[in-house]
Amino acid sequence: MISEKWRNLIGFWILGLCNNFAYVIMLSAAHDILKDQEQKDHVGSHNTTTTPAPVNESYLECNEISTGAILLADILPTLIIKLTAPFFILHLSYKIRVLTCVLFSLASFLVVSYSTGIWMSIIGVVCASISGGLGETTYFAFSSFFEKNVISAYSSGTGGAGIFGALSYAGLTSAGLSPRKTLLVMTIIPALMFISFFIVIKKPRQFYQKEYIVKYSEDTSSLLKESEDTDDKIKGRLTLREKLLLLKPLMKYMIPLCLVYIAEYFINQGLYELLYFNHIWLSEKEQYRWYQVDYQLGVFISRSSVNVFKINKLWTLPVLQCVNVAILTAQVFLRFIPNIWIIFALVLFEGLLGGAAFVNTFYKISEDIEAEFKEFSLSAATIADSVGISIAGAISIPAHNRICSLNLKM
Repeated sequence: MISEKWRNLIGFWILGLCNNFAYVIMLSAAHDILKDQEQKDHVGSHNTTTTPAPVNESYLECNEISTGAILLADILPTLIIKLTAPFFILHLSYKIRVLTCVLFSLASFLVVSYSTGIWMSIIGVVCASISGGLGETTYFAFSSFFEKNVISAYSSGTGGAGIFGALSYAGLTSAGLSPRKTLLVMTIIPALMFISFFIVIKKPRQFYQKEYIVKYSEDTSSLLKESEDTDDKIKGRLTLREKLLLLKPLMKYMIPLCLVYIAEYFINQGLYELLYFNHIWLSEKEQYRWYQVDYQLGVFISRSSVNVFKINKLWTLPVLQCVNVAILTAQVFLRFIPNIWIIFALVLFEGLLGGAAFVNTFYKISEDIEAEFKEFSLSAATIADSVGISIAGAISIPAHNRICSLNLKM
């Protein structure tokens, strides 16, 4: 028999994997989604680039729409949920929240796989975003009922979603499976999320007491009086004023994380599709997919490392990530890096920094914040990465359009 501790660690790892899987798949498929829809919209036309390519010269080729558009569709609903959820979501049962996540995750794969136009694809991406955003705030708050190591397990699972999601998409499409059929295969993921929460994880006593209080909120005051000796976590709900006051001390954790994600996702969705090499063993599409795999490998390694290697000076991470932005932006313009393996090394380092920022931020919050404020604090801090990703998406679209208008030589 597996012990309760290991059941919970495995369960949280699976929750992290499933919660981020659809998000990762949509970003890995972003280049294909846009390319396929452009080809449908331009049947019989070769106008799929914004940069003309004169005979005998090689110029940078671009999608008409930046993959940053997919990023925004994948993150803006998440951001809205994260900005509002900590102030009302604790009034909803965890069961209702998780079932909602499962249904939206399933819808995302089905809608995108059967899409007949770019806007239908974007609706599917939005479904993935709703599932991921609601899931992240839910599962971090849920972790407050367990020992802090479940945060490491959950974070490792989100990293696993990155590497396994990007790798499975790149691998299946490279093996000849169409993007549509690949997405249909992924519908097993929402089922795993359901099984992990409702069957695998062993909930502690205080979790059921909290769920009972939420269900019968009209009797909250009497129930709380009866359970005063059980656990600090269920002594009462924070007022709106208390929640707003708690945000200020969280800024020292949230700002570095936000800055890391701005730099990170500007690289991912603003530069990856422009960093391809001509005349190598990988096509332009394949290079984009394998950049995603490489990046997610770095994220997975660092998100799984907090129990071995902790970073206390969180501000060093955005500084290093900005150095990555500078190098890779210069590569787009100057083409001074001669080999794709050097780009792979930089992309791996980018993923290591991003994963380290994520897991160390939430681990430090779980260590530093008092138990009675931990559930709200962990849920609220998830806003930081989504704000950063949204800013990156907004920046990457005009940056992509500007770069593609310059007729850069390869």
